[in-house]
Order: sequence, then structure tokens, then C-alpha cells
Amino acid sequence: MLIRKAYKFRLKTNPALEQKLFRQAGCCRWVWNQVWWMNQRRLADKQRIIRYHEAAFWLSLWKQSEEYGFLREAHSQPLQQTLKDLDRAYRDGFDKNQPLNRLPRKKRKFRQAAFRYPQGVKLDNRRIYLPKLGWVGFFKSRDISGTVKNATVSYQAGHWYVSVQVEQALPERVHPSTTDVGVDLGVANFAALSNGITYDPINAYRKYQDQLARAQRALSRKVKCSANWRKQKRKIQQLHHKIACCRLDFLHKTSTAISENQAMVFVEDLQVRNMSRSAAGTADDPGRNVRAKAGLNKSILDQGWGEFVRQLDYKLDWRGGMLIKVPPHYTSQTCSVCGHVSPANRPTQAVFHCQACGHTEHADTNAAKNIRARGHRVLACGGKVQSDYPVKQEPVGSREAVPPTTSTEGAGIPVL
Repeated sequence: MLIRKAYKFRLKTNPALEQKLFRQAGCCRWVWNQVWWMNQRRLADKQRIIRYHEAAFWLSLWKQSEEYGFLREAHSQPLQQTLKDLDRAYRDGFDKNQPLNRLPRKKRKFRQAAFRYPQGVKLDNRRIYLPKLGWVGFFKSRDISGTVKNATVSYQAGHWYVSVQVEQALPERVHPSTTDVGVDLGVANFAALSNGITYDPINAYRKYQDQLARAQRALSRKVKCSANWRKQKRKIQQLHHKIACCRLDFLHKTSTAISENQAMVFVEDLQVRNMSRSAAGTADDPGRNVRAKAGLNKSILDQGWGEFVRQLDYKLDWRGGMLIKVPPHYTSQTCSVCGHVSPANRPTQAVFHCQACGHTEHADTNAAKNIRARGHRVLACGGKVQSDYPVKQEPVGSREAVPPTTSTEGAGIPVL
């Protein structure tokens, strides 16, 4: 099978090279904003927007003119890729099936400095050839294997990075393990597995939020756009970058450990966007417990559940495993032994005590066992389980749920 993998490295730059990189990124940003303004006027007049082929025609005219001749200093491929990205953003914005379903926005200076080369990139050990920029060194942390498909150059927190996407041909793999596991994602415990293993959260943002608050207060006391203001803003960017890197490193290590040891993983199909929605309400209908809900939303977004599930998906696919998403309704209130469902089964956040059979267990481990059992029913039935349950409604009274298909944890199943 063919897979695509990306390798990201930090470039070795100097002031002259950084000026060229910023100029290339600035040309791409200018082309995006110019076509975006044209489409904004067309949308206001209720006319058809500019698609890629028409935008490419305008790009050729701009490069031939004297006023916009600076575009000739940039390579043509990154400019064309920018127009393709804008066209795709408009298509996704008008697509009702997309989750966000919003139109593209104007790009700001230094906020989204990046451009992509679809071809013409060459690799030579610790150097990479970028068209119109020449050979550029980079800090090589691992070997690159595969056919180079494209390269993306981006600016983050004071440094330039290159992400090289390669295509690799791998034989059809069979996962070395024959076990399956259910994974319950949470805040107190980042992940609890049905076999009893738990992973503590890293809480990267919570760890650095006081330091970040002090840095932001220092920024507010400086004159905007002054030299000290820019220096302080760069410190804040580096701190945000450090938080993101800590979180990403933790997610990669955790997802790799699970994907290497389990052939099949069952997770809840969580709607993080809905779970982290603000409870402020409106002026006429204000919400309740707004500060508490804001703190919970911050903790939820600090975990990175969506990125974790994405990593599990492709890592299991590379190793010959499988990821199954199941409906999340009432997994924390259902007894994994007798199937009794009641809010009273969970007296505290960490303890599960069944009111029917007396089964006592850690609440997250019990939920992970329910996720695993529900995943087996999804595989057996070929569809969603208990999809008629509303997401937010809690059960009024106890109800007998379908008992799990098996009560033996860690039992091996063949890889499908």
C-alpha cells in the first residue's frame, strides 16, 4: 500500500535568507488577499466568485504589470498553490457537509507565513533545494525515506521550518498483536484503557498559563509596534510554540504506545466542538456556572483529543490495525458487568458503584470496558449502537442496557 508521511525540520537561516523567505511568503499572502478582496466585492454584488483558473489568469496579468512586478521575484508554483488553497477554502465554505462551514478570511502579516512547493525540491543529506532560494541547510533529526512529493516552508515562533512530504510503498501488514482495547478519554485521566492501564494528562497549557499571563501583561504595558513590543510579542509566540510542542510530543508517545500493542482500538466519537461550547448565553438568557464551564472548556481543549484520535487512526492503519469509533452516550453510567444504567452508579468522578449488582471499579476503566463492548456490537451489527440516544440528555431513571458481548478483558480477536 502507498502511504504519505511528513518529516519536519528546522532550517538553518541567516538574515539574507530570512528576507527572501519573508518576501516569498509575503507575495503568497498578497495574492491570497487580492483575490479574497475581489471575491468579497463579488459576493456583496451577488455575483459568481473567482475560481482558480480565473485567478491564475489575473496572476499572470499582475506579474506582467509594472505596479505588481514584484511578484516575479517569487516562484510561480507557491503562488499557484496559494490560489488553489483559496479555491478549496471557498468550496469547503459553501459545502454544507463540512463541520465548520465558514468562508476564508484575510491573511495577516507574520501570522500565516508559509508557502508550498509541489515539485522541484531536491534533498542532499542535510541540505534541501528550494526553487529560487537555492540550497538551504536544515537540522536533520532523522533519516528521510520515500519519494518526495512536496515541501512546505513555514515560519513559527522566530524560526523557519520545512515539512517534506514523501510517499512510501509498504507491503500489506498484519498487526503483530491480537488484542483489542477500549479507550476512554477524559480530563482527570487523559486516557483509561479497558485493560486497566491509565495515562495521566500533561496539561501543557495549565503548566505555563501563569508564565503566559505575565508575558501578556508585560506586552500590554508596551507601546504597540515598538521594538520592545515586538520583542515581547516574540517571547509570547515562543511560549505558545513550546506549549504546542509539549502537547504534540505527549500525544505522539501515547498514540504510538497504544498502536504498537493493540491491533484494534475502540474510542468514543466525541464532538469536541460541542462539548467545549461556551455557557455564557445571551443578554436576555444568560447562562449558569459560566466560570466553571469556561475552566472545563479550557481543560478539554488542553488535552487534544481530536489530534490524538487522528494519530491513532493513521498509526494503526500503517501497522495493520483498526480504529473503531462508537457512540459515547451513557458509557460512564452503564455497569460493565450487568448493564444497569443510572446516574447514581457514579457517586463521584473517580468511583463507579453499580446500584444493581454492587460492582465497584474506577469510573474511567468501567467506561472503557463499555466502549470496548459497544465497539464489538458495532462490528457485529455493522452500524451505530444506541444512536437514538440524545447527546446531552441524561436518563431520568434506571434502565437495563444490552449486556456486553464479553466480560473477559484482553481476549484476542483476529485482525479484520
